[in-house]
Amino acid sequence: MIERRTLAWWPDLLLLAAFVALTVALIQGHLLTLDQRVADWAIDHQPRVPYWTARVFNYLGQGGQVLTPAGLILSGWLFYRTRSVRAFFPFIAAYVVTYLTIGPAKLYFDRAAPSYTGPFKVEMFNPVASGLYSRSYPSGHMGNSLVWYAVLGILIAALLRRPLTRGEFVAIRVLPVTIVFITTVYTGFHWLTDSIAGLLLGLVLARLVERIPWDAIPLPRRPWTGPAFQTPI
Repeated sequence: MIERRTLAWWPDLLLLAAFVALTVALIQGHLLTLDQRVADWAIDHQPRVPYWTARVFNYLGQGGQVLTPAGLILSGWLFYRTRSVRAFFPFIAAYVVTYLTIGPAKLYFDRAAPSYTGPFKVEMFNPVASGLYSRSYPSGHMGNSLVWYAVLGILIAALLRRPLTRGEFVAIRVLPVTIVFITTVYTGFHWLTDSIAGLLLGLVLARLVERIPWDAIPLPRRPWTGPAFQTPI
């Protein structure tokens, strides 16, 4: 498996370019009809059992209720094993990179969610919607999921003291994100393009977190500041 520090930068530039292109297209009024049609289809095809099944699976993308506790538990376990505060660095990084990017973007683009019942709900820079209803773009479910499952992968690989196998990578990094994408759109929590934008931005942030050489970050020589991620992951 490729080490974090050897990841090329050109895919990140392409992902950012795609995010910018998608955002500009939405601002100019393109793809809004597609978003509305997908949302209408989802609303029209929500029998009780499939809908609530999707709602439950969507918790895989809930930061405060699922991902944060999981990350904290794994970080604490790694700290117990290594006696190094570096075990908490990926956990902290996940909060920092998402807080500085996804959160401000949501506030700036001011797009209402599909569940909003007021006017202009599919448009960017909604002049009417406010509060949680105006924080739909980009999807925090997707962006946070990409970052947090990358962090969980880093922590699990460190605990296993070996790189993740292909099957483990798919189970930890790919499958949960795919489920969150599908359920977020199906339940109407986000427009289709919200989730695509969250995916693009989340991939960039996840790759950024993967590049950080945690054990090389300079710290004063004191107890609990030794290496914690010696195995390339």
